Amino acid sequence: MLKVERWNEAVAPDADDLRRRMEAEGFHVFQWADAAGTTYATHRHAEDQSHWIVSGALQLTVGGETYTLRAGDRDFLPAHTVHSAFVPGDEGVVYLIGARK
Repeated sequence: MLKVERWNEAVAPDADDLRRRMEAEGFHVFQWADAAGTTYATHRHAEDQSHWIVSGALQLTVGGETYTLRAGDRDFLPAHTVHSAFVPGDEGVVYLIGARK
């Protein structure tokens, strides 16, 4: 099931630092950006995934529950977790996607 970690560090998230942290956990990492209003229909991935928000916000819906991730927040999605995503508001989102078999 989805796990969410909220950002509680004193400084704003830094993409290079977040990437290093994810790679140290064994994730293959790439940066992605979506415009406001972007929607991803219900889907699943064959690998474990983690999204770490650099700026903006991303809403994930899993099992009927919606979670809004903001800058610094991170999710952990086990392989085959059915989910959808949406970029709320007027601002786009920039985030790192980590995938791990």
